[in-house]
Amino acid sequence: MTQTVGGVAAAPSTTPPAFGSGRVETTALGPFVLGDGTRLPQLVVAWRHDGPPPGEAPQVVVVHALTGSADAAGDWWEPLIGRGRALDTDLVGVVGANLLGGRYGSTGPTSIDPRTGRAFGRDFPAVSTRDQARVQWALLDALGFEEIALVVGGSLGGMVALEVALVRPASVRHVIPIAAPAATGPMAVAWNHIQVELIERLGDAGLALARELAMTTYRSEIDFDERFGRSTEPDGRPSIVSYLDYQGAKLVDRFDGDTYRILAGAMDRHDIGTGRGGIEAALAGLAVAGTGLTGVGIVDDILYGPRQVQALVAAASAGGVVARYRELASTKGHDAFLVEWDQLAVILREALDRARSTPEPVRSREPGAPGGLYVSEWHGLED
Repeated sequence: MTQTVGGVAAAPSTTPPAFGSGRVETTALGPFVLGDGTRLPQLVVAWRHDGPPPGEAPQVVVVHALTGSADAAGDWWEPLIGRGRALDTDLVGVVGANLLGGRYGSTGPTSIDPRTGRAFGRDFPAVSTRDQARVQWALLDALGFEEIALVVGGSLGGMVALEVALVRPASVRHVIPIAAPAATGPMAVAWNHIQVELIERLGDAGLALARELAMTTYRSEIDFDERFGRSTEPDGRPSIVSYLDYQGAKLVDRFDGDTYRILAGAMDRHDIGTGRGGIEAALAGLAVAGTGLTGVGIVDDILYGPRQVQALVAAASAGGVVARYRELASTKGHDAFLVEWDQLAVILREALDRARSTPEPVRSREPGAPGGLYVSEWHGLED
């Protein structure tokens, strides 16, 4: 394993991996060939691990969404990771990595191309969610992970989580794609197209506008009504406009257009059936390995809504997978996977229990039943 200093590969290190450190580390993994044959001269991955190391406890992989980072436990999923939480780091190890093509430590458009000495920028090659999953496995292999009890992510992270399980199903016990489909549909591709066009034409101003447009797909009509209504700011602007402008400016301060374009493109190309004989045939590989699947939809998600997740679960069931559907009851729309901590904790604990054992399927519950979770279920071997 090679450690990196300032993004440049240093001499191979004999220092053991920093398991349980709670720090973001970077590891150089050598050259990497993408699915289309493009060769990256050097692959660097940023990662963080919390809890006990492999071999001492089950391991959980968490995968971030579009503009996220490896720092799940210290940032975007902090309420779910740690002592006594749903992903209890006294009982399980938790690892997250910045995705290939990302901005926060892993190889991407802002990385230095060793062939030129300059940042890749617009020359960074297109990647797929399968490429990103293969990078996850390259890191896990280097760190000595042999089996994953659970891999989970939301949105883009859910797409990559699916591919992590499909790339090596015998090494994954359970996968939870949250607000993520088996293949990206035309509406989401259309929204991404508009966002990328704004960036291409307007640079940073376009990136801000792209984020503003994206925010309208991440939330729900109810959420905006309840939070903003018809209120205005002291300068006379509608409060919703002020909010969107703030979100756009905040992203420009921490992100860049080339990275946004690469990651949006990975989402556009997402289709687990490509090269595997279709979606159902792809998912059948999970059944052969005994990998379970819990698809999580979100009420009023207009980006990757419940119907798309239900279709994924139904296809998995048809392929023989023990597959379940859970639904977050929320007014927050697509971003509920970054907000609804109590409901997510129930789902994660259930999945971890199932990953450790093979219990009988639970009885379904109808929409509106007490508890805030709509639970539907399919099993590939039952009617």
